[in-house]
Amino acid sequence: MQMRLAMKVLWPAFLAAMLAEGCFFALFDPREALHVGDITLSPMAAYTIGFFFFWTFCALASMLTYYLVVVPDDPHPPF
Repeated sequence: MQMRLAMKVLWPAFLAAMLAEGCFFALFDPREALHVGDITLSPMAAYTIGFFFFWTFCALASMLTYYLVVVPDDPHPPF
């Protein structure tokens, strides 16, 4: 049950994160966008951090959607 819940949440979030990262980095150059103090990240590090940020955000949104759709004690669950 836990694995199915994880897949229902993480797989759509993964696909949405790929789309979000593609759109974001099509507009912003990671070499210019991520200068934190004296630390300059490589483009690959920027893409990786950005992807995991988008994946986490999309997973939270997907989990909230799942939580709102599947109501506890519902006599007729949608799934």
